[in-house]
Amino acid sequence: MAKVLMKGNEAIGEGAVQAGCRYFFGYPITPQSELPHYLAKRLPGVGGTYLQSESETAAINMVFGASGAGARVMTSSSGPGISLMQEGISYLAGAELPCVIVNMMRGGPGLGNIAPAQSDYLQAVKGGGHGDYKVISFAPASVQEIIDFMQDAFDLADKYLSPVMLLADGILGQMMEPVELGEFSEIKIPDRPWASNGRRGRENKNLITSLYIVPEEMEKHNNKLAKKYALINENEQKWEEYKTENAELILVAFGTSARICKAVVDKAREEGLAVGLIRPILVWPF
Repeated sequence: MAKVLMKGNEAIGEGAVQAGCRYFFGYPITPQSELPHYLAKRLPGVGGTYLQSESETAAINMVFGASGAGARVMTSSSGPGISLMQEGISYLAGAELPCVIVNMMRGGPGLGNIAPAQSDYLQAVKGGGHGDYKVISFAPASVQEIIDFMQDAFDLADKYLSPVMLLADGILGQMMEPVELGEFSEIKIPDRPWASNGRRGRENKNLITSLYIVPEEMEKHNNKLAKKYALINENEQKWEEYKTENAELILVAFGTSARICKAVVDKAREEGLAVGLIRPILVWPF
């Protein structure tokens, strides 16, 4: 299979298209701006829609609308933009709507800078916004993994009716590596009997909401979500072990830091130190 040299941000876009995503709503922010640039050119060619929103707040609510109508949809941003999306992400989790959200992390807090950082880790694994919810969070460590994980991200979003996050940083977004893309083909999106897209022969219209005024109804819904997150935690953990067999000291790192730690493990082994590495691929659940 032929390999193509791609930048990480572009690989996210191509991976999403190959996974059947046909709708993207977002707002440019470094260090991920090449991703919307790529999709602005790529999506119209496969019958998709790219729309630059007026803000990150608008983008996540467009995602809510498109997902509610049954579309396979995504957005992307970086630290401050992801913070602006938190209310919408909580609404998506509460309404049980599938989507993919890319966070290309930068240094913070505040506006911070555009240098790579892993400062949004706690925000991702704790859910981020208000209320009791979680988001499945992937942490790729190479451009190839970005391509591979986008399909998994959309599939898990559909499986659990939940937002899924891809957590990377400026190094991975700007890095160029050879990737195997495979043959492009149209993917059949799973049926969405819950979508609010007309009656479609149903007796009643579908209603999508995260609003439960009656306390007993909210309790029932939260219990339902808690059972779902327990199921995800039980079934979807994913990690890599590197030279851990006889290790006396084990490093734990994700993403680009894990790549650096692999080199550290190799160097330590050369010097006779029994060091290994555990790399979470999903940082939640982990």
